[in-house]
Order: sequence, then C-alpha cells, then structure tokens
Amino acid sequence: MSNGNRAAAAPWIRTRLRTAPGTAVSLAVLVLVTAFLAAAFPRAVDAYETKGLRHDIRTVDASRSVVEVARPQPGLNLPQEQREAEMRAPALERVGGRLLKALPAPLRADAASVAYGVRATKAIVAAEPWLPRPEALPPQLTYAAQTGLKKHATLSSGAWPTTPGPVTADSREVEGVVTEETAHELNVKVGATIAVPTVDNEPITVRITGIVAPRDPQGSYWSADPLLRSPSLVPDPAKPVPQHYWVGSVLLAEDAGPVLLSTGAEPALYWRIPPDPASLTGPDGARLQSVIAALVSGPRLLEVREIAGDNAVVATGLGEVVGSNARMREAISPVIAVAALGIGSVAAVVLLMTGALIGARRRSELALLRARGGSLRGIGGRLLAETAVTVLPAAALGLLLAVAAVGEARWWPGALAAAGVGALVCVALPLRTTLQHIRPTLHGAREDMVSVRPSRRRTVVELTLVVLAVGAVTALLRRGTAAGGGTDLLVSGAPVLVALIVALVLVRLYPLPLRLAARPMARLRGAIGFLSLARAGRASGSGALPLLALLLALATAAFGGSVVAGIGDARDDAALAAVGADARIRGLSERATLPDELVRTVGGLDGVENAAPVRVEFSVDMPEAASGGGSGPGSSGPDVAALVGVDPAAYARLARTTGLPDFPADRLAATGPSAPLPKGTEGATGRVLPVIASPSVAARLGTEPRAIKTLSGHFKVQVVGTVPRVASVVTTNFLMVNSASLEHQEPTTLLLTGSPDPGKLRAAVGESGKEYVVQLRSEERERYVNTPMQAGAERIYLSAVAAGAGYALLAMALSLFQTAPERKTLLARLRTMGLTTGQGRRLLAFEATPQALLAAVGGLFTGWATIALLSPGVDLVPLALAGVAGSDTSPVPLRTDPWSLGLPAVGVVVLAATVAGVQAWWASRRGSITELRAGDSR
Repeated sequence: MSNGNRAAAAPWIRTRLRTAPGTAVSLAVLVLVTAFLAAAFPRAVDAYETKGLRHDIRTVDASRSVVEVARPQPGLNLPQEQREAEMRAPALERVGGRLLKALPAPLRADAASVAYGVRATKAIVAAEPWLPRPEALPPQLTYAAQTGLKKHATLSSGAWPTTPGPVTADSREVEGVVTEETAHELNVKVGATIAVPTVDNEPITVRITGIVAPRDPQGSYWSADPLLRSPSLVPDPAKPVPQHYWVGSVLLAEDAGPVLLSTGAEPALYWRIPPDPASLTGPDGARLQSVIAALVSGPRLLEVREIAGDNAVVATGLGEVVGSNARMREAISPVIAVAALGIGSVAAVVLLMTGALIGARRRSELALLRARGGSLRGIGGRLLAETAVTVLPAAALGLLLAVAAVGEARWWPGALAAAGVGALVCVALPLRTTLQHIRPTLHGAREDMVSVRPSRRRTVVELTLVVLAVGAVTALLRRGTAAGGGTDLLVSGAPVLVALIVALVLVRLYPLPLRLAARPMARLRGAIGFLSLARAGRASGSGALPLLALLLALATAAFGGSVVAGIGDARDDAALAAVGADARIRGLSERATLPDELVRTVGGLDGVENAAPVRVEFSVDMPEAASGGGSGPGSSGPDVAALVGVDPAAYARLARTTGLPDFPADRLAATGPSAPLPKGTEGATGRVLPVIASPSVAARLGTEPRAIKTLSGHFKVQVVGTVPRVASVVTTNFLMVNSASLEHQEPTTLLLTGSPDPGKLRAAVGESGKEYVVQLRSEERERYVNTPMQAGAERIYLSAVAAGAGYALLAMALSLFQTAPERKTLLARLRTMGLTTGQGRRLLAFEATPQALLAAVGGLFTGWATIALLSPGVDLVPLALAGVAGSDTSPVPLRTDPWSLGLPAVGVVVLAATVAGVQAWWASRRGSITELRAGDSR
C-alpha cells in the first residue's frame, strides 16, 4: 500500500508544479533570497569580527602586541662557563623553539619575526666627547645582542658585527652596529669606539663596524624595543628643571651577550614572540584573552618557567588589545541585534503572507478535495511534499551562495539560519492552509468585516499578545536599555514589541473612522468616494500580518537610518571640534603668533568666506572661587582655563556658519576705560573687561569683577554670558574676551570658513617664511575611516535597511495581490454600470490610500517610539569614533533622523497608489466578459 501511496504522490507533485510553475518559481526565489540573507548575516558578523581582531593586532604598536618572555642573567651560583653558554645564540634558540611549541591555542607566533637575545636593562652613560649633549648631559646607551640581525636589516655602510672567537665575560672588545637614525642623531661613524665601564674598572671597547637600515621599521623586530631603531630625547627625572639627554641602543654581535656579565647594566635574557593573527577568528577573542591571562599570571606561566627558567616572567599588552576589541564588539552587537531581529521578523511575516496568498489562491481547490472526503492528514502531507520539493533546494542554494559570498566564518550558524527559513515555510504553509479546512466551507462566502467578525478566541489571543508586549516594554522602560554588556533580546526586540502593539491596535480601530466617514460621503454626488471608504472600512480582518510587516520594516529602517546618520553627524561634530572651522592655521608652538600680512593674504584667497583671527592663551590661572559659586566641597570650577581673544563680529559669523552655539557678540563691546587699546599700548590698571565664559568658569568667577594675570595683560574680567563651546579650543574651561581690548592682540590662530583650495592655502601660508600648521576640517573628517569592525557593522546596517525596504515593498504588494481578483471583478461589474477607466483608477487608488496612510502613520509612530525607547542605551562612539587617536570620545546618543523616519513612510503611500494605479490600468485592458464568466461567484 505504501508503494501505491508513493505512486499517487509523485504525479500529484509533478502535476501541481506543471500547473502553477510561476507560483513555485516565485516561492523558490523568495526562499532563496531569504535563506541567503539569513545565512549571510551570522557569517558577515563573524567575518567583520575576525577582520577587526586581526586588524587590531596588526596595527597596534609592536611593543604592546609582542609576548616577551624574560629572565635575569644566570645566577652567580652557576659555573662561569654555564652562565656564558646560556647567553649565547644556540642556547637562546633552543629555549625559543620550545617556547614556540608550548604556546597554547589559539595563540600562534609569527615565526619569521621572532627575536631572541640578551639586553642591558640599565642604560650606561657614554662619555665620548663626540657624542651630542643637547643640554650639557651626556647620552646613555643600552646594548643588546639579538638574533636575526641580517634577516631584518640591510647594511648601509661598514660591515656586519662578528665574534672572531668565543666571547666571554672577560672579553674587552666586541663589535656592534647602529641604525641610520641612531647614527644621524648621535653622530656615530663607522669605526667609532665606545667605552663601556665594567665592575672591575677595565672598560669594554665596543667598535662600531657598520650602520644598518631596518627592512621593516614598524615590525616587531625593531619596534618591540623602539630604542633599537630610533634614539630618544628624555628628561632627567633627577633635575628640578627639565634637562634632556639622548638615549639610544647599540646592537652587538649575536654571540656577544656574555660580555655584558661584567658590566653593571644588569643583563637579561629575552624571547620576543610576535603573534600571528592570520589564523585567529572573531570567536577566538574570548579564548585568546583567557590564554594570555594564564600565560602572564596563571598556570601557563609555570610551563613557561619549566622551559625558560624558574624566575622567567611573561609580559605583553596583547590582552589589553584583545580586551579593547571585545569591548567594541560588545558595544556594537546590541545595535546589530536590533537590525537582525527586526529584519528577521519582517522576513518571517512576509513568508507567512506568501503562504497565506498561496493558500487563498488554492482555497477552492482544497475545499473541493475536502468536500469529496479528503483527510486533513492527506491534504497536509501533499502540501508538505509539494512545498518541500520547491523550498528545500532553494534554501540549500541560498546557504551555498552565502558561503561563497562571505568567507572566513563558521558554517553552522548560517546553516541553522537557512534551515530555519526552509522549515518555517515547509511547516507554516501546509499547516495554515490545512487548518482553514477543518470544517468544509461554503463556496463564495464573504470574508470582509461585514460577515466575518473576529472570534472570541482571536480576541483573547490578540489581547494576550498586547498585554505581554506592553508588559515587556514597561519592564524595558523601568529597567533601562543600558544594561550590562552583551546582547539583550528584550532590548533588541523593542521594534518587534512596539510594532506588534501598534499593529494589533490599529487593525481593530481603523475600520471605525472609515465607516463613519463613509456616511456623509454617501450623501455627496458621485460614487467613488463612498465606494472607496466603504470597501476600505470593510477590509478583510486578516490585515494584521501586512500591517505588522510594514511597521517592522519602517521601524527598522528608521532605526538603521538614524544609526547611519548619527555616525556621520558624530564624525562631522568631532572634526569640527578638532579644527574649529573649515580650516585652521596656527603656529608650531602655543605662543607663536600670526603676522598681519598672513592673515590678510589668507583671508583674500578664493573660497574663503570668513576669516576670524583668534588669540588663544592656555593655562591661565583662575582667581579664588567666588563665594556661593562652588560646585563641590573645596572647589568651585577649574583652577586654570584658556583665554580666547576674538573679534566679536567675525567670530559671530563663524559661529553661525559652522553651527556652533549662538554667540552674543554685542556683549563684548568694551566701552569707557575698557575700550579697545591701540596696538602696543598698556591698559590702565583696574580695567574691567566683559567676558563670555564656559559654565564651569562662570561658576568660579561669579558675577563680580575678578582680577586675572595673563600674557596678554593684567586686568579684571566680569562674566556677561556663557556658551558651552568655543571654536578655537577643545577644553570646556575657557573665557572669551574682545581681543582689541588686550595689550597684546596678535592672533595665534586663524579660523576660516568656506572651501579654499588646500594647495593654494598651504602655498599662501608657506610664503610667510615660517612654519605653521594648516588643518582642514575635510582632512580631519577623513581620519575617521572605518576599522574592519566598524565598516562591517555599518555595511550590515545598510544592508538591513535595504532588505527591510525590499520586504516592505513585497509585503505591500502581497497585501494588494491577495485581494486583486476581487478588485478586478468589482471594476468589471462597475464598468458594466458606466464606470469610466479614470474613475476605476481613482477608486482603487482611494481604496488603497487609507491602509497605506495607516501603515505610514503607524510606521512613523513605531520608528519614533523605538528610537526613543532605545536611545538611552545606545552610544554611537564605538561605531563612529573608536580607534581614532585624539578624537572626542564623549557619548554620542542616538537621535531621530527625520529623513530616515519620513522617507520610508512616504514611500509606502506612493507605492500603494502606484500599485493600485497599475492594477487598474491592467484591468482596464481586459474586457468585462473575461472577468465576469458565467458561474463565477467572485
């Protein structure tokens, strides 16, 4: 009997696929696209997390990423020969090889850049007279015998250092080399000798045999200890007044390490192991952080000490790098989860709508089968087999395309997502279609709200869903969205919760005002308005799914668009805060002033709209706090602030152009004894200058005149207003004064607005004969380039917005297609009564408009509510500014973007009107006889 069942099932599937190939292909394409997106999302997240982790490790300074195993010199209790042997290259390489094999997964070493050696941990003063002494202090040098010198450097001049015979602690002459930078700064020549003192007062002569150039100056070989590559001027900490001296390094021959045993430099053995991020993946981050912690101060350290020595230590900043990457990932993940859950819900609703449309088109066929004795199990089994034949290959193909499109990711999350899409369609379509035929139905029964009222069971289910959703939103409001790190499903599901509440409420309420509006329309001339409102008011009671899909898509698009717009706005604001205007010119030092000729020349360049000279003086001591103005115990505002002298009119124009807070220029108009001074004259004692201060400085100064001493003169200031920001300084502690009232009025900064040509601007500045710094806001903005993690997250969000828009269009089209046969029949009947083609188009457009307006208004409210609900817990800094040195990292809250909120809503209305118009035009091309066939009950 089973063989007969299989024989009967096969022709059924083939017959159905041949009868409706368009439906099968459309369903397969929809499943293919949805499975591809579902599988690509977790793979894309894995991919950008992997690229982000590798990027962070590769781009960080080698001194932070290298894992260094170090131990002091061999103990004095050992024989001298053994101590010397342990400090030679063969012994160091043996230990290094064992350390590399003992590295725990997932940490792997970049074997080509590994370096072993012996180094002096204390710098030794070099007293040679030919060495530079910038402030009368002799330089100090360190010495290192590091393996692999010939592989990581090229010989610029001289010869490589060698050891003609075994070097011991008693050797008194060795050879060494320095880098080109060291040779340039310290005046080192080939053949020079440096005397290194020893504990027995017999100096070691280090002969410089060559000068080398690093092959990869930024690589770990040279950058793990930057002194090997470049000398540095450092202040003497023992001097009360800072005095600087040079510190550099000399590279000895590989086997010359034992000679350092006779010095007081406290030599140490080291093995520098740079990590190889090529094999790391994003999910490895947590395990890598744990492994590094175990190496530094955990059980793995014991294994290291068994290999390198009992007093070996492990030092690395790699754990901090991985931890920083993990914090960025935790900050980005909740924002991405909102998009994933929102678009996933939209896709699920659209798939259910597609199944409902297919089931509605086959309702008569399945009702006939049921009436002739077909069992629910038999009908459901045939539908399941028919659906699986189309859906499962499409889902598998979608998974394969996702694997091909997004590489370097785990396969199982994508496989589960694609399988979930296939399972949803295979189960939902047969189940929903079969449940409609539990009882045989009459052919041709109406399905609108006139005859089909929502059942009590449906009402209870909807009320339960609304109550649960409202309770979840209430809990979210009380708890807040800024909970602990990681992804919170309650937070990520906020758009779904809000959209579910709005959809269920609107579906129940919107027919009522339409029916009320249809009554006065019935008294007017013409049937178009009344018919459209009456039909819209009696729309099918199953409209919750299309509305829910549209609301979810609009809310996710609004949220995603606001995130993308917020990232751009945050970067624009950060660039403006860093530069102060469209362009900025300043001296190399804080006290350098700009000549008047330069100000006039630059101000007259093409593209310069406004030039505002500013005099900035940092670290001006503030007077004692005014009584009653304290902001805390024992303090009342900052002790120092920046004095900013401006031309009030020019600065006010600058503030208006750049979007800075309004600047009350009229309040700085000094008169009487405080009137502007001619250049080069001293003001009278006791002058009171009006100032506009930051809130914190205003709180310290109070409202009475207060005396301050500056390099621009001594005078009293009186606060006449406050502004939160000033264009010329980053600090929030400042006071602004009319520069014409200062004794020294020369500007230190020139702020420009407009779009001057960068080349001409720099050329004009260069003609002044001095060096000045030219900063452009556009170039500062370009610094905020995306890291792989930021770029991946932003790309996913843009894709989510695009996918949401596509699914919203599809949901609207499916909603209209589901009732398309009924509308075409209505038009055919009305045309027999004299309805013109134009009136038919207006009828369909007016009928679709209320539902489209409902979705648009509901989408606006849902998007606004979602952003308002989630904005307290969303900080866009990790997406916008993280990884840029010197950028303002104050929180960047999520704000509603009007374009992201309004454009998708308008698009829904336009789409609905367009589809209705196209449908009316298509229906008008077919004759009424085609639509009104004898015996057709539509």
